[in-house]
Amino acid sequence: MRTTGMKRALTGAAIAALAMTASAAHATSATATAKAKILAPLTILNTSDLDFGTIVSGTAASTVAVSTAGAATCGSGLTCIGTTSAAGFSLGGTSGANVGISGPATVTLTAGSNSMTAALTYSVPNLMLTATGGSFTVGGTLNVGANQAAGNYSGTFNVTANYQ
Repeated sequence: MRTTGMKRALTGAAIAALAMTASAAHATSATATAKAKILAPLTILNTSDLDFGTIVSGTAASTVAVSTAGAATCGSGLTCIGTTSAAGFSLGGTSGANVGISGPATVTLTAGSNSMTAALTYSVPNLMLTATGGSFTVGGTLNVGANQAAGNYSGTFNVTANYQ
């Protein structure tokens, strides 16, 4: 009986060894790479202001539009004089990176207690930076009231650029 017990023990040990070898033979592995891309900080510079020029108001409300290219359209009943310009912005950052442009839909121009509102138009919603950076412009349509009070009107707005 001792031999039988020994044979069983040896057989059991052999089966266990085979089972361990079999599962080790079926093991597999894979390798992953860790990566990171570093982008240069974005810079933004205002290169020109949105200028609706000089306007002589009329007896009816009207508008003055300045395109993103800087061209002006003077509404009926108004007289528009002088040079106009779109607001210009220059961007710097990593070449080949996409940048989203955002800002307010309107800006309020005030002179003392008097005000006018302009709807803003952006030349692009996003752009890809080149080796020299990128640029965009902002135009707008100014709502001039009937007999708008005289004054030097101004207002500010902030634009934002973010990597996409």
